[in-house]
Amino acid sequence: HRPLYDWVVRELEYPHPPKQIEFAKLYLTNVVTGKRYIKKLVEQGIVDGWDDPRLVSIVALRRRGFTPESIKKFVELCGISKAQSSADYAMLEYCIREDLKTKAPRMMAILDPVKLVIDNYPEGQTEMLPVVNNPENEELGSREVPFGKELYIERDDFMEEPPKKYFRMFPGNEVRLMNAYFVKCTGCVKDENGKVVEVHGTYDPESRGGNSPDGRKVKGTIHWVSATESVKAQVRLYEESGKFIAIYQWKEKEKKYHIVKMFFNE
Repeated sequence: HRPLYDWVVRELEYPHPPKQIEFAKLYLTNVVTGKRYIKKLVEQGIVDGWDDPRLVSIVALRRRGFTPESIKKFVELCGISKAQSSADYAMLEYCIREDLKTKAPRMMAILDPVKLVIDNYPEGQTEMLPVVNNPENEELGSREVPFGKELYIERDDFMEEPPKKYFRMFPGNEVRLMNAYFVKCTGCVKDENGKVVEVHGTYDPESRGGNSPDGRKVKGTIHWVSATESVKAQVRLYEESGKFIAIYQWKEKEKKYHIVKMFFNE
C-alpha cells in the first residue's frame, strides 16, 4: 500500500529516507504468469500441476531442462522497464539453446522412423564409428555409435518425388549420413496402402567419416540410428501446440475485469 508506506517513512523522519520504485511485471506471450491464474489452472485440472511443462513456473522450467544461467540471460536481455510490455516466448527458448549449445552432448534420435537398407553393405556386419559429442566443445569428448546394414532415418528425410531445392534422400540422389558414409538412394518399398516402409541405397566404403577421397560434394546431410542396436526412448516435444485462453467478466463494483474461465486451446 503505497500511501501507508510513504506515511511510515515520513513519520520515522529518516535522515536518508529510502525510495521505492515500482517496475513493470515481466510478461511472456502465450503463457500464464500470474500465480492466482496458474492456481486456477491447477485446481480446474487444465494443467497437471505447478510443474506442467506448458507453464513458466520455476519448477516447470526446471522440469523442461532450463538452466539457471539461461533464465538469468533471458532477464538480462529483457531489461527493466516501468512501462507494461511483454517478451516473446521465443526469446526464452533462444536463451536455453544458447546456454546448452556448448554444455550438452548432442545425440541422434529418430522420431518418425523409416528403415534404410544399404544393399551393398556386408550382411551381419556392425562397425563402430567415432562421433564427437559436441563440435563446439571438445572437452565433452567423443563416443562410438554402431553402424550396420539396416538403419532408421526420419521419414521426412526421404521423398519419392521431391520439390526443387530438396537435398535430402530421393531416388538417384546421394547424401551424407552424419559422421558415417555417403549413401545413394536407389529406390523404396511401399505397403498395400502406398506408404513407404523401406528405403534402399548403396554406400561408398571410401567415404568413411563423411568425406569422399575423390573430393565430390553432397548437399544433404541426414542423421540416423542403427535399426538393430538402437534403443527406444520417451521423447517429450514442447513446441507451441496451443494457447491458454481466458474468459473475462467485468465486475462493476470493483471496476475491473476478473477471469471466470480458463482453458488450453490445442
